[in-house]
Amino acid sequence: MRAFILAAGEGTRMWPLTEKRPKPLIPLGNRPIIEHIMDAIVGAGLKKITILIGYEGRKIAEKYGYSYKGASVDYLYQEKRLGTGNAALYAERYNDDRFLFVNGDLFFSPDIIKEMLQYENAVLGVFKGDASHYGILFGDDTLEKIEEKVPGAHDAWINGGVYLLSRSIFSHLRKLKPSPRGELELTDALNMMARETDIKIVRSNGPWVDIGRPWDLLEATRIYLDSLDPINEGTIEDNVTIKGKVRVGKGTVIKSGTYIEGPVLIGENCVIGPNSYIRPYTVLGDNCHVGNFSEIKASVIMQGTKIPHFNYVGDSIIGENCNLGAGTKIANLRLDEKNVRVYVKGKLEDTGRRKLGVIMGDGVHTGINVSIDVGTVIGYGVHIAPGAVVRGVIGNNARIY
Repeated sequence: MRAFILAAGEGTRMWPLTEKRPKPLIPLGNRPIIEHIMDAIVGAGLKKITILIGYEGRKIAEKYGYSYKGASVDYLYQEKRLGTGNAALYAERYNDDRFLFVNGDLFFSPDIIKEMLQYENAVLGVFKGDASHYGILFGDDTLEKIEEKVPGAHDAWINGGVYLLSRSIFSHLRKLKPSPRGELELTDALNMMARETDIKIVRSNGPWVDIGRPWDLLEATRIYLDSLDPINEGTIEDNVTIKGKVRVGKGTVIKSGTYIEGPVLIGENCVIGPNSYIRPYTVLGDNCHVGNFSEIKASVIMQGTKIPHFNYVGDSIIGENCNLGAGTKIANLRLDEKNVRVYVKGKLEDTGRRKLGVIMGDGVHTGINVSIDVGTVIGYGVHIAPGAVVRGVIGNNARIY
């Protein structure tokens, strides 16, 4: 049996986090999303992993090479992204009897794969209150059909993006014709296969997040942090208060006067404080600095970023190697307290969240006393001058005065 991870997409809905990296390498809990997937695969006993790569895929290959925790790893390059059906068909060249297909942007309980391996053919089912954005699974124990994105669908079991399939899937994949959106859909092949073969619906009530948009990363981070045990491998000075589950990496120094409320994950070689306030569901990457009278709440701060003086960051994602000038503040709540809306691929989307700050790409620098409005998206390499007020979408390498 072979695990086949679909990781070739451009991740345009996750921009600017995907400006310089493929989506599977976006950090979740200071480890790439794809690493959580491979841990689940290896933990279930599988020894062969193929990763289908495309956009910035060489970075995945360079990071993991040809082995991962005892499993062999190889790579296929998908030249044209023609849909999930086309992607899955790349696995036909291997002579394995069965394949575990996994979308490369999922966060889920690793026990899911172990349960699916009990069956000859299986699809993961996940229960969703608002199911209108997903493929709906029809059938009791076995799959009857998958119907994509049913408007107004609620309280339904949806397609969880993990499939255990025999080689017979390939004959159906070769018959596919483009869907209304112009792609070859794996779900269409599954519908054909379900008319001939039993496909078990494995229903999971465990954690599951499809990380398709930046705010999904915040939700996956929340779930992940709830599962961590506290560990301190750094140095904590006197007069530091730590409450709840907090994990501190090697070489990190927590300076006097700092107050941390877990769950919080802090990477290696960070400097926190003095007099910083780190609130629950925050992740700090390696080599970060959070300084005097800065407050961070429920945010993902990637490696090498500096938030050193009198800053507030709430419900935000800050990319690598950013620097916030003294007094930079990020708003995370609309004055009318309605859901925050964010532009994704030029379309304004309701995030479903009352609190959401900024989605900031790598290498952004702000001057002193910059104000960033709720739901702002800032591209790669942007420089923002002192006192500026920023909102909406800012393109890569822009200069804001």
